[in-house]
Amino acid sequence: MATLGDALRLPAGSTVLDLACGKGELLCTWARDHGVTGTGVDLSTAFLADARARAADLGVADRVGFVHGDAGRYVADEPVDLVACVGATWIAGDTPGTVRLMERSVRPGGMLLVGDVFWRVDPPREAVEAIFGDLRGVDCLSLPGAVERFHELGYDVVELVAADERGWDRYVAASWLSMRRWLDANPDDELAPEIRAELTRSQSQHVRWQRPYLGWAMFALMRR
Repeated sequence: MATLGDALRLPAGSTVLDLACGKGELLCTWARDHGVTGTGVDLSTAFLADARARAADLGVADRVGFVHGDAGRYVADEPVDLVACVGATWIAGDTPGTVRLMERSVRPGGMLLVGDVFWRVDPPREAVEAIFGDLRGVDCLSLPGAVERFHELGYDVVELVAADERGWDRYVAASWLSMRRWLDANPDDELAPEIRAELTRSQSQHVRWQRPYLGWAMFALMRR
């Protein structure tokens, strides 16, 4: 997100709407580093509490706000300069549906920012099942396929930041240490067996399927 924020060269005062904002890292750090203002929307009250705390820690609570609500139905009262949906392109059914939702809130000439997975190589059926479970409704394309879909939706891809294997490791493996430390501190908790199973499953899935087959990218889009 920091790399993309630098690449987009957003003018100070640019307005941002972040749909399914999670803990607000994009909004908070871009407000600090680039002077943007904006709103994040998410269903999780726990995530929103962390987002507000993050904004306060970074001294940007006067420039960003967070709304508890269904991001899959949210449309800004006034058009904004950039609408983001990073890692939640299912909120309006699928990626095309989410893009159509996002474009309802962006001003003419503004940008959409879409963060989504893609297949790095053609995956075997076992990889698809391991990562997504039910094969029905899997909305994941190759990187060329993703770019071509944006073209079909009427957009140019004007910036692209993609994760490599090292980036995946840093994102996924950080949770392993957190889970292990929680297990060591809470061995008798009723959730301990579930966390233990998830720790084992996550390690195996990452190194066997996610790391070699699944990619991750953030695409900045402008209407053609």
